[in-house]
Amino acid sequence: MKKYLSPVAANLKPSGIRKYFDMASMIEDVISLGVGEPDFATPWIMRESAIFSIEQGQTMYTSNAGLIELRRELSKYLAKHQGLEYDPENELLVTVGASESIDLALRALITPGDGILIPDPSYVSYAACASLAGAEVYHVPLREENNFRLQVEDLQMVYTPNCKILILSYPNNPTGAVMTRNDLLPIARFASENNLIVISDEIYSDLTYEGTHTPFASLPFMRNRTLHISGFSKSHAMTGWRVGYAAGHPDIIQTMTRIHQYTILCAPIMAQIAALEALRSGESAKSEMVLEYDRRRRLLLHGYKEMGLTCFEPLGAFYTFPNITVTGLCSEEFTEQLLKEEKVAVVPGTAFGPCGEGYIRCSYAYSVEQLREALRRMNRFVSRRIK
Repeated sequence: MKKYLSPVAANLKPSGIRKYFDMASMIEDVISLGVGEPDFATPWIMRESAIFSIEQGQTMYTSNAGLIELRRELSKYLAKHQGLEYDPENELLVTVGASESIDLALRALITPGDGILIPDPSYVSYAACASLAGAEVYHVPLREENNFRLQVEDLQMVYTPNCKILILSYPNNPTGAVMTRNDLLPIARFASENNLIVISDEIYSDLTYEGTHTPFASLPFMRNRTLHISGFSKSHAMTGWRVGYAAGHPDIIQTMTRIHQYTILCAPIMAQIAALEALRSGESAKSEMVLEYDRRRRLLLHGYKEMGLTCFEPLGAFYTFPNITVTGLCSEEFTEQLLKEEKVAVVPGTAFGPCGEGYIRCSYAYSVEQLREALRRMNRFVSRRIK
């Protein structure tokens, strides 16, 4: 049957995250730091609103673009917390997670052969979805010596005239790096000078531990050139609800909505109602989770220092990206041997692009008890390899 398959789809590499998650599932007593999923249950007030909606018989389709009540509340939220003004009727689309927004955006914008600039390392779906849409992918290196912040010089080295899109993601997955307004302004100028559309994935914006998050669309002349993408999975512990959204120029949003209406129709109404309640009543619960993540972040950083690993300090998201080159192992060797010898599952940095070599990603969206035990096991493993 292989002759019938699309070569692009058939040649997609399996997700490096999923590979090690599946390996870990076959081993008893594993502590997994591999999956970027909050260990908190969705706060009760959101669950209760969804349960009540089901009891009231709200089980039908919504508008393709999503419940207008949710879009209006999103518009208010973005104006208040991000300084972004979007028309809820024409410039906002509710999607099945932020991942669907990314896929829709790429399909709406790319003509086969267009180039797309993707920072490396970055979230695994960007390059895969871009390839499926027919784009030529150009990896732009993020370097530890620059605190994993994107540099204009590196964009200039990689840029080619067919480039049409730049993807940004800050706070970054897998590094946890953030970019300040001053860091982003040169990137905005580069995008404007080269007529690029920027897809800004800001799903971790509420998980920023120092300073404030700067939305890319808030920069001068960037509003109409930027597609702002986010969702509820990380900030409100709503991964399984699958509610995300995109905000941007009406021409882009309407084109994304046309694709969405033929492929998905709409996000589930119960999940949209829970998201609506998250915007109205979920701020305190979100703040409590952020404080706990910050505690865990500092715990892991201290643990790496004690075992002799260096680690860039992540200022956002819920990941650490320690450098493991001192062990003499490559990223995949380290990951596989750690899993087999000490039953700790992490993700090799190369799962997020070639520039992730020499690093591993460890999520701290796990209990303090699990993190402490994982650090004890990792310490034993590393001590056997550092002379």
